[in-house]
Formats: sequence, C-alpha cells, structure tokens
Amino acid sequence: MTGLPLRFYIEGVGVWSPQLAGFPALCDVLEGATPAPPATAPTAAILPPAERRRAPTCVRLALEVAQQAVAASGRDLATLPCVFASSHGDQATTDYMCATLADEPLALSPTRFHNSVHNAAAGYWTIAVGCRAASTAVSAGRASFGAGLLEAGSQVLGNGEAVLLTCADTVGAGPMSEVTGCHAAFGCALVLAPERSDGTLARVDLQLTAALPDPPLPEPLASWRASNPSAPALALLALLARGAGDCQLAAAPALGLHIDLERMP
Repeated sequence: MTGLPLRFYIEGVGVWSPQLAGFPALCDVLEGATPAPPATAPTAAILPPAERRRAPTCVRLALEVAQQAVAASGRDLATLPCVFASSHGDQATTDYMCATLADEPLALSPTRFHNSVHNAAAGYWTIAVGCRAASTAVSAGRASFGAGLLEAGSQVLGNGEAVLLTCADTVGAGPMSEVTGCHAAFGCALVLAPERSDGTLARVDLQLTAALPDPPLPEPLASWRASNPSAPALALLALLARGAGDCQLAAAPALGLHIDLERMP
C-alpha cells in the first residue's frame, strides 16, 4: 500500500438485484434469512412516464439504486455531483445496434441509438432530477465499481462535497453475453461525503495497492458476484452490513484498492 489513505464517509446506500429489493435485504441474507425478492423489475419511478418508457433496463436499474441511496442520505438530488459506472452499459441495446448495423443499417432506431452511449444513465438521471452538477461516466470491465469508487472518492476529497456513485450492469444479450459473462442484473449506489455528519453510516479509508485477487465471500454472494461485473461491490457492501472490516477491490488490471470500513454509531 502507498501513501496515506483517502478517508470519506458513506451516507446512503442503494441495492437492487433479482434477489434484493434494497440494502436491508442484503443485511438479511448475511444473517441467514431469505428475504422476499423485489415485487417488480426496477421502475425508476423518478423518471417522467414518457422518459421511463424510453429508458432501457440498465438505465432504470441505475436510477433505481441511485434514488434509494440519495433518499437514505437525505441529500438534495438536484445538487449532488454523480459518477455512473458500468462495465458494459446497456448490453441489450449494444447487441441490437450491432445486429441492425450488420443486417439492415437504415432501420436503426434513433431512440435505441440515443440509449447506446455509455453516459445514458447519467443523462437520464440529471435531466430527471434537474441536476446541473458535474456528472462522470466510468467503464473498467470487472473493475468498474472499484474505478468508480476511486473516481467518486477523489472528487469528494478534491472538491469537498458529497458525490453520488452508481454502478450497474444488466444481463448480456446475444453474442455479447458470451464475452461479458453477465448472467444476472445487479446495481448498487452510494452517497459519499467528505466529513462525518448526523447521517453518516460508515467511515471508509481507501489506499492504492497492487492488483489483488477478489476477497472470499459467503454464498450466495460469491455466486452473485461471479454473475455480474458490477457485483464485486458486494465485498464492500458486506462490510457495511456487518459493521466493520477490510477488503480489496480492483480498480484497473494492475491497480487495487484496499478498503477499511467501520460503521458509525
């Protein structure tokens, strides 16, 4: 590990997968319970109806967990800078684009093309909540959550203001599914802040390291992590649920993050 740790604080958390309707459900799983699965797919209720109909699944998933995290933090949605991370963006849209360009390029849908850009989720979010603060889109394969956490934490400390971090990937489609290895949807979000406050959930110390293997996780978390490139976040979320501990995350092929976390009373 090199240098002093980057210290910031978690104020809110959001989680969604086919098994988890929110962070409390993950806490239940780690205590040996089997929570009820979400009643519906991510709805992104914050979007106006017309935009919700146009938004692809990956966008709705990202906005669902972002809304959960910001609501838990009590922050103003319209003033939070945001970092949206995703390993592959909306894979179904990318598969459609590739197939259409190969077979019938003039039939390409302008709306589907609009949804293919990697910062689509950030765009939908900032428009929906009226946010004019900075937004960033990050992609780093299976290291996307770690890369997003490093980017968001650096912004928190560099600018001295809270930042929303979201990371989400949906099921692969067509030939892409063989490349991405994404077999189940997963999304999570954190609101990070530079200082402790009455709403603080946990303190995080982050240090840069050489690349390290994924830390062990209990089942079913280990299987969930293997099925989605955003789900390495489960290592940090498990620490948050348990209250304290340390783990490592990848932020790039040759860069790791060592994280020490402690819940705040």
